[in-house]
Amino acid sequence: MERIAKVDPWKVISTDVSEKKRVQESLTSIGNGYMGLRGNFEEGYSGDTHIGTYLAGVWYPDKTRVGWWKIGYPEYFGKVINATNFIPVTVLIDGHKMDLAVDEVRDYTLELDMKEGILNRSFVWEKDGKAIAFTFSRFVSASTKELAVIHVEATSQKGEASIELIPHLDGDVVNEDSNYDEVFWLERNRGLSPHPYLTTKTIENNFGTDRFTVTMMMANLTEGLTSESAADSDMKVEEHVTGQLAEGESVSLTKLVSVITSRDVEESDQVDAAERIVAEAMDKGYASLKEAHVEEWAQRWKNADVMIQGDEASQQGVRFNIFQLFSTYYGEDPRLNVGPKGFTGEKYGGATYWDTESCILPMYLSITDEEISRQLLVYRHNQLEQAHINAQKQGLKGALYPMVTFTGIECHNEWEITFEEIHRNGAIAHAIYNYSTYFGDESYLLDKGLDVLVGISRFWADRVHYSERNKQYMIHGVTGPNEYENNVNNNWYTNTMAAWTLRYTMQSLEKASKDRLSALALEPGETDKWADIVEHMYFPEDEELGIFVQHDTFLDKDLRPVDSLKPEERPINQNWSWDKILRSPFIKQADVLQGMYFLNHEFTQEEKEKNFDFYEPMTVHESSLSPLVHSILASELGKKEKAFEMYERTARLDLDNYNNDTEDGLHITSMSGGWLSIVHGFAGMRTLEGHLSFEPYCPTQWDGYQFKLKYRGRLIAVHVTADEVEFSLQEGEALTFTLYGKEVTLDGTLSHAIEK
Repeated sequence: MERIAKVDPWKVISTDVSEKKRVQESLTSIGNGYMGLRGNFEEGYSGDTHIGTYLAGVWYPDKTRVGWWKIGYPEYFGKVINATNFIPVTVLIDGHKMDLAVDEVRDYTLELDMKEGILNRSFVWEKDGKAIAFTFSRFVSASTKELAVIHVEATSQKGEASIELIPHLDGDVVNEDSNYDEVFWLERNRGLSPHPYLTTKTIENNFGTDRFTVTMMMANLTEGLTSESAADSDMKVEEHVTGQLAEGESVSLTKLVSVITSRDVEESDQVDAAERIVAEAMDKGYASLKEAHVEEWAQRWKNADVMIQGDEASQQGVRFNIFQLFSTYYGEDPRLNVGPKGFTGEKYGGATYWDTESCILPMYLSITDEEISRQLLVYRHNQLEQAHINAQKQGLKGALYPMVTFTGIECHNEWEITFEEIHRNGAIAHAIYNYSTYFGDESYLLDKGLDVLVGISRFWADRVHYSERNKQYMIHGVTGPNEYENNVNNNWYTNTMAAWTLRYTMQSLEKASKDRLSALALEPGETDKWADIVEHMYFPEDEELGIFVQHDTFLDKDLRPVDSLKPEERPINQNWSWDKILRSPFIKQADVLQGMYFLNHEFTQEEKEKNFDFYEPMTVHESSLSPLVHSILASELGKKEKAFEMYERTARLDLDNYNNDTEDGLHITSMSGGWLSIVHGFAGMRTLEGHLSFEPYCPTQWDGYQFKLKYRGRLIAVHVTADEVEFSLQEGEALTFTLYGKEVTLDGTLSHAIEK
């Protein structure tokens, strides 16, 4: 753990130019769901840096690198690709190119304002007896998705100087994760009129996937500066503006950039579309554009903010999580989903994982409009055909949703993921259940959801095998959520989710109309087979220990707790060979406990406690998905110190660089963890049985906390202190729910003493 940014309830602040520069760049990433970028410097930086600008839905099918090709391997590894760098504004002072990697500056501050969604930077540059104060501000507009705004001001504090600013668009970019230093973009067009613009297109690929065209155009508004010239060269367009700075005087430049992609606009129309965006922005001006952007963020925060009293580090953590999630995905485009790094880095390829259903949906159900959550389900339904193809490639029936995807086709290049981590199908099914029980509305389930459930159930029915010796169904050769074990037999979580999906599908089919059943084309006896699998599925257990066994041979390992590891061995994924990890008892993330989180209502407190006490001490939490599950279960079991420890780990995972990997980008898809640990954990909210319930307490480290949630047409505010919980109905009709096991009715304000 290392804390780089200062603790502040609404800001991420760094005051050292070079300390952990790449971590700083990750922490100060911004986005608007359509595009985003790391916290790079506009004027450039000759030191260690990772320049990254990413566009939602724009990717490339890079060739898979494997030693020996096997039938069923994905043809390509889909990856997000670094797009034209649109922020550069080179700064020349008396002909000297400013570079904070070598130049002396004072009063340096890098500040991400999460409340307003703006990245600010300020410092005083000093050289040859001159001192010039600079401020840089930028945002990607939350009100106009195709617009980015960069504002630069320079004020002479001491002496006179000539200043030249060179705003430009730079398409000569690379991916740090490219296999052989490939360049993924070709220039298609560039020009200087009506404003400088650059059109690029992804290089050809051998897999028949779409190629993307992107046009960016910039216009520059200046005060105290004169436009001197414009120029273009391969993959670059630029303008030059100059001025004289007398002592006490200021100049400014506002760079307006429109970003248009072929996902929405044909290449032939992109320049015109980009010009319209820029023209509208020029008419509005910087102040108006900023005001509209800030207002949109105010609306997002209105019902999503969590307020914590008495602990600014916790407060900063949960707000950072919410800000980065909303910067990545707010449901405007059903073609999009959430990549594990969002717009903050290239690791994991920017694709969609099962993280969306397991982590993000449970939070979005409560703090966004229902349609946004529904979009996440529709995304998977739209890719059902491709899920059938994925199963066919494995020689199986039904639908196998991909572990990693942009289009629904599996595009991950590790066999233990592609072939074996099939438990992701269970998360897709559970998301339909979670959505339906939360909103009390089964219209999606009966309309589109059944298509998905039947497809997944057919896969499970074909993937199991019947053991004549044991007279039970089994699933061999899998990787469970604990990715530190590959090719195991009868992973308890996988078997449990397979049986649960079959059961839930059959229950849902009983509610379907005759026409709907006819359209599903169920074969005679098909559901009888599913029922037999459910009844005779094998679940590894140990009666003496009173636990569900993670897989058949887990108890044969050299079982020992994480605290037996030496500090220099952690994290083990950065210090041990893969062979050593696979043979160890150490668990990357919740596995058996993931099942108890998903199907929380189906297990007794005793079962949860025995399994938690057995597995958590062996868990290294080296997946960002792990702490939130453990925090929620720990709260339920009264393990309040462990619950808070895990809250801090999930809420401040990147802010404190717990896993020593924040420089690669943020862990976006687990950033629901802070909110979930508070609302599902500390407040004990549950909805899985179709009825709202709470069992709140306040961590001893806090004086209190407040949050809001949307639930079936209501908006409810909750305030918890050490002694009392207060519910306030802010919108909607009266609601009956369960509080500490007893029914209460909320019609206005309801206060209740905290039960210890």
